[in-house]
Amino acid sequence: MKTLPSVIVITGPTASGKSDIAVELAIKHGGEIISADSRQVYKGLTIGTGKITPQEMKGILHHLIDICDPLEKYTVKDFQNDATTKIHEIIERKSLPILCGGSGQWISSLIEGHKFHDVNENIERRKELERLSLEDLSKTLENLDPSYFKKIDKNNPRRLIRAIEIAEQHGMIPPLHFDPLPYNFTTCVICPARDVLRKKISLRLDQRLQAGMIDESKQLLKDGLITHDRMEELGLEYRWMSRFLSNQVDYETMREMLFFDIWHYAKRQITWWKKKTNTIWIDPLNHDSISTFIQGD
Repeated sequence: MKTLPSVIVITGPTASGKSDIAVELAIKHGGEIISADSRQVYKGLTIGTGKITPQEMKGILHHLIDICDPLEKYTVKDFQNDATTKIHEIIERKSLPILCGGSGQWISSLIEGHKFHDVNENIERRKELERLSLEDLSKTLENLDPSYFKKIDKNNPRRLIRAIEIAEQHGMIPPLHFDPLPYNFTTCVICPARDVLRKKISLRLDQRLQAGMIDESKQLLKDGLITHDRMEELGLEYRWMSRFLSNQVDYETMREMLFFDIWHYAKRQITWWKKKTNTIWIDPLNHDSISTFIQGD
């Protein structure tokens, strides 16, 4: 039987140290890195998304960073198509593809080969849904498809809206079909102890604020590269930058609530991967063990 080409996945909660570990592995095993971060695809969202710097890349090729404008909508389907192309190209170069990022849905869609439902774009309906509260979105989806409603993340407005759009056009959420890629994925979840992770998130947030995250957001708005509405959609750092810059909250409240949202996002990321099988959980302090999985392929 022919051995499938290997793809290493480095994922886990935000601030867990994924990028540094991925670079180290790429240097050691002749790899190239494909970013699996749903916001690092956007140009200009640099400090707020914690993009790896050229110095931190250490000469390793990185893909799918800074590939579209912030006002564009880059979807999970776009990522699936682009990442698949990059994996193939990297393998053709006899290099090791290393997928690195924390966007669980994106990574899972790629590994599991999700086939997405076609939905006709309805801008007016999307605007109507975006004005609804979480409670109203939940009620709407529950009425359309009670069974699917039980399974969805009810704290994620974007997923609720997308599910409503699909259900309204199809009458329900059709079953998801799968067409797995012909690669051997090894998924390593980098996860420190929770108290360590919480401290790292707090420290990193202060570092980003000191590095000019507020000024970055101001400049993006001034240059017309982003809007307050779009910043709300992008969530986390940019959502709270928008609220602070529009005088909805003061600095202390912004910092406190942003930390709270990032911490809860990290916990959701951990929960996502705990529900998945065939994952290898790695303490970042002992990440050398990842190389044994690469060598064993």
